[in-house]
Amino acid sequence: MLQFSNYLLADSLDSAYNELVKNKKNIILGGTSYLRMGDTQFNTAIDLSNLSLSYINEARDFLHIGAMTSFRDLEVNPILKSHFSGIISKCVENILGVQFRNNVTVGATVFSKYGFSDLIPVLLALETTVVLQGGGEIELEDFLKEDTIRRDILVEIKIKKSNSIGNFQTIRRTKSDYAVLNLVLTKNSENKFKIAVGARPGKAVLAKKTMDILNSTQEISDTLFETLSNEIVFESNMRASEEYRRAICKVMLKRALQEVL
Repeated sequence: MLQFSNYLLADSLDSAYNELVKNKKNIILGGTSYLRMGDTQFNTAIDLSNLSLSYINEARDFLHIGAMTSFRDLEVNPILKSHFSGIISKCVENILGVQFRNNVTVGATVFSKYGFSDLIPVLLALETTVVLQGGGEIELEDFLKEDTIRRDILVEIKIKKSNSIGNFQTIRRTKSDYAVLNLVLTKNSENKFKIAVGARPGKAVLAKKTMDILNSTQEISDTLFETLSNEIVFESNMRASEEYRRAICKVMLKRALQEVL
């Protein structure tokens, strides 16, 4: 269970950040849906719930989603449903029950880089940056590639607005289980595609070789599907074998192309 010696209800991002960097055993509290499943003793738990970080705002060029925004908010928000074929809302709508989605937060999910995340591959297939207190603004793809855990606070994610459409594919053993594999396909107004694969079971990645083939030829072929299967590094875990994931990724891409084209 989650244990901590001290608790701080932060009154500003600066005070939260200053407390975080004082001790490597200090931690930011998100929804704690996954954090509390561990058995770790922390020093100070820093609560951001009074900092008004739960929001979904539409500006001229970007969508801004605050770190404390819940998955339930993503699911029902009309702004998100009106962009990118609604894939941000769709990717979270089947995650366990409403009570759970009311608790899980965007910031905790993205900052933790969960390999099983349904949300992260969708964000990766869009033009997304993360805004960090202490670390500035960085592209999501670069953030995910980092192996070290930053001593920063994720404040919000920014998604560049576009006319892109997309499709989210997921396979689960049961409706309430984690995904066996996730695949996201997006196409912008210039007919350029992005493909992200998650729950492989590692962190979500872009299938760049497959994207290059699709963007250069604009053709669907066996070569395209084989490239995807060979490009992505798959592993085995309790939910599926490496071989199964390698096989189904081709089917998932085919289904996504049928929806987007």
